[in-house]
Amino acid sequence: MTARPVIIAPDPRLKVKCAPVESVDAEVRTLMDDMLESMHAAKGIGLAAPQVGIHKRVIVVDIRGEDKKPKPLCLANPELVWKSDDTIVHEEGCLSLPEHYAEVTRPEKVKVRFLDYDGNEREIEADGLLGTCIQHEMDHLEGILFVDHLSSLKRNIILRKLTKTKRLNNGDSG
Repeated sequence: MTARPVIIAPDPRLKVKCAPVESVDAEVRTLMDDMLESMHAAKGIGLAAPQVGIHKRVIVVDIRGEDKKPKPLCLANPELVWKSDDTIVHEEGCLSLPEHYAEVTRPEKVKVRFLDYDGNEREIEADGLLGTCIQHEMDHLEGILFVDHLSSLKRNIILRKLTKTKRLNNGDSG
C-alpha cells in the first residue's frame, strides 16, 4: 500500500464527474488499498478516488474511532437506490478542504448498491455518521464538494482562504 497525495481545493480535478469501473480487479483493489492508506495517514474517515487524482467511481470509508481496529468499507460504482425524506444536519469537513468545516443537510438514511473489495454486488443501509460520510464521498464522484451545498457566500469565503493558503505554500506572495 502506498499513501497518495490528497488534492487540495480549489483544483479542477476535483470537479470532474468520474467514470464507472468495469470490474473490481487487481488494479482497483490496489487503488482501494492506497486510498485507505492515504485516508488513514491524513486521519480522515472517507476518501474518493478523484481526491487522489483518479477519475473512477471508487470510495473508501472507515468511521471507527482512532483507538479501535480499522473497519474499512470499499465501494466501487456506488449508487443511491433509496434515500429517506427525513434529513439530518451534520458538521462536515474534507481532506481536500483542510481545516474547514460547515453544517450540511443531507438525507438521514440511504440505501447504497455497490461492488465490494472482492467485486461482489452488495447493498447496505446507512445512517448517522456512516450515511453522511458515504453521501459526502459519493458527491466527489460527481464533482461536488461539501461546500457546494453551502450558500455562495460561505462557499466563496472557504475557497478564497484555500486559494490564499495554496499561494503562500507555493511561495507566491501575490
